[in-house]
Amino acid sequence: MSDHYAALGLSSDASLADIKKAFRQKAAQYHPDRNTAADASERFRAVQAAYEVLSDDTRRQAYDDNRRRNLLDDPLDTARDIWQSYIRAVL
Repeated sequence: MSDHYAALGLSSDASLADIKKAFRQKAAQYHPDRNTAADASERFRAVQAAYEVLSDDTRRQAYDDNRRRNLLDDPLDTARDIWQSYIRAVL
């Protein structure tokens, strides 16, 4: 999973205005028409993908939840919680 905040050069508590500003700056910097580097188009696509996720409240919340889960949770605790909630639902 790519880090959308890192692609835009932001911290995870950035506001929507910060996200828009960073997107405009990075998009101008990496746009293939302006940047002749070999990886410019790839970086431009990464910036676009990051903006699409982070600018939508629902998608950003899901991304943040998934990111937090991957960075902080212990896989065994997560599996245990999933199975316990499943068993409670079934019984």
